[in-house]
Amino acid sequence: MDKNEYQNKIKRIIISEEQIKEKLKEAGKLIDGLYTDGTPILLVSILKGSFVFLADICRYVNVPCEIGFMAAKSYYNGTESNGVVKITMDLTQKIENYHVVIIEDIIDTGRTLSDVAKMLKARNPVSLHVMTLLDKPERRLVDFKADYSLFTIPDYFVIGYGLDFNEYYRNLPYIAEYDEGK
Repeated sequence: MDKNEYQNKIKRIIISEEQIKEKLKEAGKLIDGLYTDGTPILLVSILKGSFVFLADICRYVNVPCEIGFMAAKSYYNGTESNGVVKITMDLTQKIENYHVVIIEDIIDTGRTLSDVAKMLKARNPVSLHVMTLLDKPERRLVDFKADYSLFTIPDYFVIGYGLDFNEYYRNLPYIAEYDEGK
């Protein structure tokens, strides 16, 4: 993809870098306030999309925490989910002595996150919460809601801040609508 094609697919910025930073501060305070009992906290990033969100959110968390990574895939080279959720990388640590916070980039249909949450809940963590950067409730196909969403957005295909189209655009410091028509 050349630079002009790359730039032309950015239809418009819908959430600025500054807006994201403000919400990150709030989310860090929320995590700090929820977990004051001394139980270890594990922030779990669902790769690849939430790696930027996790990196930034953990800098705003002031209570001790660990991080873990999982990878789940439901988009295969396109803008529509195929409905099949596949865990391609699992956590390496046991979680039964942790407060677990799943840090996710976006809830769209809800399938992926619902499946991941069920899997982790079955491992008996002390508590399990879900924090998502973006929530797209219009697209929900399963009954699933995050405990905390930084932003609720309409049914746009979005890129930036870790979210991609065919692995591009993750490096944008903001959330933009992807122009599927050009």
